[in-house]
Amino acid sequence: MTLVATPIGNLEDLSPRAERVLREADQIYAEDTRHTGRLLARLQIKTRLRSCHDHNEEQRAREILEGLRAGEKIALVSDAGTPGIADPGFKVVRAALAAELEVSMIPGPSSVIMALVLSGFPSDRFVFDGWLPRRSGRLVRQLESYEREERTVVLLESSHRLLKSLPQFAKILGDRELAVCREMTKLHEEVRRGSAADLLAHFEEYPPKGELVLVLAPASA
Repeated sequence: MTLVATPIGNLEDLSPRAERVLREADQIYAEDTRHTGRLLARLQIKTRLRSCHDHNEEQRAREILEGLRAGEKIALVSDAGTPGIADPGFKVVRAALAAELEVSMIPGPSSVIMALVLSGFPSDRFVFDGWLPRRSGRLVRQLESYEREERTVVLLESSHRLLKSLPQFAKILGDRELAVCREMTKLHEEVRRGSAADLLAHFEEYPPKGELVLVLAPASA
């Protein structure tokens, strides 16, 4: 089985090797077949496409293992970026390794790594903490855990929730610098840095749209 990283916005970021693996696969498992179907149609790839998402990953893992044992070439992709990083893939990889089946990967786009580098914050030590909690109590507890965090923290947040989470950043973490990375690799790519209060003032005037990644500077900074 081969995990294939796909573009997070700009389709030119798909590597020639990734395209070849997708073209040669007997089956492709994707988080959203409609999304990946558009990518494959653009590449004129007609490989069989099946879904593999949060709600069916364990079932699909069993199917994938059966295919691998039968000698099939199987590729696994998520909607965008690297499978297994805040996207389906982890359970399939674990199942394949437990069955002593070969797993390889075609590296490529990652919104986490791109945001980390573009933030301008220290990148020698960092932690990716996934999606921010939706419930206010859990959000507060998580932000409080960063008060003495000496590593850069990368987080995911939806554009429609940003105006609710930024006030909590400001209240708990004060003037700690934060970067909001938006629409990376796309036409309206933007990286805005500043305190949570400054960012809140900006995005209240210019409501955020599109995909977001937040990067929090280390406490030592």
